[in-house]
Amino acid sequence: MIRIAAVGDVHVGPDMAGVFREQLQTVGSRADVLLVAGDLTKAGLPEEAEVFAGEVRDLGVPVVAVLGNHDHHSDREADVARILREADVSVLEGDHTIVEALGGTVGVAGVKGFGGGFPGASGSAFGEREMKAFIDHTRQRADALRAALDAIDADVKVALMHYSPIRETLSGEPPEIFPFLGSYLLAEAVDGGGADIAIHGHAHRGREHGVTPGGVHVRNVAQPVIRQGYAVYEFEAASADGGRARVAASTSP
Repeated sequence: MIRIAAVGDVHVGPDMAGVFREQLQTVGSRADVLLVAGDLTKAGLPEEAEVFAGEVRDLGVPVVAVLGNHDHHSDREADVARILREADVSVLEGDHTIVEALGGTVGVAGVKGFGGGFPGASGSAFGEREMKAFIDHTRQRADALRAALDAIDADVKVALMHYSPIRETLSGEPPEIFPFLGSYLLAEAVDGGGADIAIHGHAHRGREHGVTPGGVHVRNVAQPVIRQGYAVYEFEAASADGGRARVAASTSP
């Protein structure tokens, strides 16, 4: 059995030192890896990243993260990523990492993602250069996720992002803002890259469970959604005939 802990949208700031750490007390005994689906900080400031780094340092499990829109807000995302990496957090953006667990290997491909919308209500790279740039950025991030997934050779393949790949896990958010919460292009990358699970955050009023058009389980792990320090997803190993690893359960701390 492989156990993956995941959470997003913790929005750590200097006034919250110790809060997230308290929520993570049991993660070392309950999971093989901790994934953080973006919005680690409130406004993407280096001092906020320093607090987050202190919260996850020496947890006893590897920590893998992507950045979210809040982490980009101050245009200091390179500094945020550097501070996290100095605390041994694997910060992904269009690349992947492999985690060795007792039950097998976990390959995590990560991108921030971006918006754009979903079939029947999505933007296109047409018209003003600003609109083209918006959709082009989404496509670039989706293509990077697909390439990172394709490069993984592991027992379980995880697509980690901040923005949502499907409409389903946004249910509860105003439909008018769905195009700013995710894109179907990310789901195409998840399905095409053979992920076993896709994990995202960003949608605080969304819901946890969903499925891509290709049948990949999607989990919205924004902390306001899961209402706990982290969620744990357990996987049975892939079958000998090459079938996908199966999500066996999700459990609460």
